Amino acid sequence: MTSRLSWPARASWADEQIAEVMVLARRAEEVMEPLTRPDENREWHQCFTRVDDGMFDGASMPTEECYVWIVQFIRHNWRGLLSHLESLAWPEPSSVQVLVRDEDDDCFGLWMIYDGKLVEVPLPRTEREPFSASVTGVLSRTDRRVGEHP
Repeated sequence: MTSRLSWPARASWADEQIAEVMVLARRAEEVMEPLTRPDENREWHQCFTRVDDGMFDGASMPTEECYVWIVQFIRHNWRGLLSHLESLAWPEPSSVQVLVRDEDDDCFGLWMIYDGKLVEVPLPRTEREPFSASVTGVLSRTDRRVGEHP
């Protein structure tokens, strides 16, 4: 498969890559709360932001149940995140979904916990190419026509 961008184009701005990560999980407030605070012992330094129902209905007192946390990483300084998420004691591991979109990706990739491991779930009409400057590689749609942008 041919990449959307040639190697020189990627290499010239690879140090400024942005990646977005969303974690969805039931009853995971206690597990995710430490990841909403700075911690110099982690391999990455950005903090997740809790997205709760109060953000959508304007309630000053959101419910205590939160299912989504988001973070945006600048550069590739989030190595270790997926293995860290895998190691957490999730109250409902089967509910954990991690969505990752690196700047070069055509769409979000999906990781879920199966048999105690956080693994990427293959999405129809996509394929992931290894790319050394990326934490996860590049996820491309295979159903796009040449020249069509995602």
